[in-house]
Amino acid sequence: MKTQISYAIAFLLGLGMIFLGARFFFSPEAATAAFGIRFNANGDYSFHHIKGVRDIFSGILLCALVLMKERRALGMMLVVATIIPVSDMITVLSKSYNGVQQAIPHIVATLICSIVGTLLLNAKPQIKKLSK
Repeated sequence: MKTQISYAIAFLLGLGMIFLGARFFFSPEAATAAFGIRFNANGDYSFHHIKGVRDIFSGILLCALVLMKERRALGMMLVVATIIPVSDMITVLSKSYNGVQQAIPHIVATLICSIVGTLLLNAKPQIKKLSK
């Protein structure tokens, strides 16, 4: 049961990542503000496109691993990927105009990735029974 819930959470996380990445393409100013930094693009949205592609790729990979039921690969990806929200959190907190409130989404993402990834890595493989 824990594995199924972990798969569901990972899939929702993947969909969320796709949404966040797409937002960097379609509403870059709002996405940047929600991320927790101020960025004056002056019409150059190169950073936003780089961030958007990174998030969309991560989301598609998460969803694909869930749909293929690649439990160990998904767990490993989530645990290793904690580096992303941790570094994002450090970036957000390094800005003098931010506080813990702006870091909360990154903290939550770090917790979700590490907990769900660990649960998936520690889950026992399910053996499929052959029907007669």
